[in-house]
Amino acid sequence: MNSTRPYAPQAAAQLQYVHLEKLYGYLPGLAASLPAIFGVSTEEYAAIRDRFNAQALAAAQDLLTNTAFSDQVSRLPFPRGARILAVGDSITDDLQSWAEILRHVLAIARPDDELTVVNAGLSAHATAMILRRWPSLLHPAPDWIICGLGGNDVTRIAGGKPQVTLAESIANLRELRRIAAERTEARWVWLTPVPVDEERAAADPGFRYGSSSWRNTDIAALADAVRAFDEPVVDLFDVFGIPANPDLQGPDGVHPSLVGQQRIVTALVETLR
Repeated sequence: MNSTRPYAPQAAAQLQYVHLEKLYGYLPGLAASLPAIFGVSTEEYAAIRDRFNAQALAAAQDLLTNTAFSDQVSRLPFPRGARILAVGDSITDDLQSWAEILRHVLAIARPDDELTVVNAGLSAHATAMILRRWPSLLHPAPDWIICGLGGNDVTRIAGGKPQVTLAESIANLRELRRIAAERTEARWVWLTPVPVDEERAAADPGFRYGSSSWRNTDIAALADAVRAFDEPVVDLFDVFGIPANPDLQGPDGVHPSLVGQQRIVTALVETLR
């Protein structure tokens, strides 16, 4: 990235979480226009994305140096050729998220199984917004669905109520599950929402500009409801703690660090082994 211009770091911060091709990929010429939209050259755009991919790959390689973890991966119940759909918000959409790390882990540890991880995370999306797009995300049909939604549901704007009530969040999650059961034979895994570092989030310039805030009490209430679902649940409260471990949360207090994303993968593998 030696050719990166002075404002490219801002583009990198945006590109880590904002992927317009997932939302508007049907627009003619969008792919060719993406570098210009983010204010960088084609080479810079590719270099930024390559850097995040390299970091996710390195995180996967680091996890696989642990013999116990590697053995657990070999015993994951994913059949040959399985399509694994990762559903979530920006924590999943992140170019170095748990879904991206998992993709590399499976490619390295089980290359002959030809497993596919589809990152269907959509930044800034609440459960109702994912529900609107849900039927299209189920084509082609996945064999496994790993769902980590709700972080945007509990976002409070200007100190008001959460964007989505707890009852409606649970109803939306159950509806996602119902539709998937009708249209696929996919096995399902839930991720609880991730606890935040409230002080970091309150101090973040972007969140302050948007008057966005989070309360761990809201997140905990949603996590309690998710734990009551029938399928396997990966409890990220056990992973991050309350308040969230500062080493596992990134600078903004809401999006996990790369180490935090690794811990999500570890917890997922331990749950599914």
